[in-house]
Amino acid sequence: MRTFGKIEGPYSGLEDSEVLLQSIPYDGTSTWGKGADKAFDAFMEASDHLELYDIETDSEVYKKGIHILPEIDLESTPEEVFSRIYNRTKDLLKYNKMLTFIGGEHSISIGIIQAYQEKFPNLTVLQLDAHTDLRAEYNDSEYNHACALHRASKNTNLIQVGIRSMDSSELDYFDRSKCVFARQIHEDPEWIRKVVSMIKGDVYITLDMDVFDPSLIPGTGTPEPGGLNWYQVTGLMKQVFRKARVRGFDMVEFAPAGSLRGPAFLMVKLYYKMLSYKYYG
Repeated sequence: MRTFGKIEGPYSGLEDSEVLLQSIPYDGTSTWGKGADKAFDAFMEASDHLELYDIETDSEVYKKGIHILPEIDLESTPEEVFSRIYNRTKDLLKYNKMLTFIGGEHSISIGIIQAYQEKFPNLTVLQLDAHTDLRAEYNDSEYNHACALHRASKNTNLIQVGIRSMDSSELDYFDRSKCVFARQIHEDPEWIRKVVSMIKGDVYITLDMDVFDPSLIPGTGTPEPGGLNWYQVTGLMKQVFRKARVRGFDMVEFAPAGSLRGPAFLMVKLYYKMLSYKYYG
């Protein structure tokens, strides 16, 4: 059986694990760079080389248990993919465990967030992303990666962080007061406090890997210059997990680029760091 970080024994079984890890290798609506469906394999390979002691939190969070779930069958239309992800998430929420998801492109988040919003009516969605992803539809589908947060903008407390690109058609759904642009992050030392102050209720985090600068994560579907660095992202995550009830998160839009191993390792390190903050931060 495949396990995260080569962990064995009581730390990888379904019943004994506090964390569930769902791979969703879907790349059906991406419109430029392809390859996000290969992210999980690169993520898992990188996890085999992760040192499982976290210095910052003085912890080994893998001992909480990380169980890898079977993949979802995604050979279908965007509408059917949404339905399958939504139904799977509803089933997983019954376990009352920490749910984590690795994409795949950003359209996978639509079904996940829908299920979360139904279970947690006062949900805050914290989006880390280079793009607003608020289009009502794109390429004749409301389940496109460019529409990933459109529904969330209507029925959740959506907070957007790291934004540096959008289309004018999204302005009708965009709440500037709940957005911290990438430029502000680089200029305002109080930006983390501002983000945390907007959070209320239960929290779901959707983290598009293109929130990072392309110098760190060159392999994404739509890279944008001027992104965040490691300590900006982890600094925010530390405070969010410390002060809010985070119920789950996804990481999306990573497309492995050739023989470069650093980006996949950054992704798995961030995943593990977020869990460390959840339980020990």
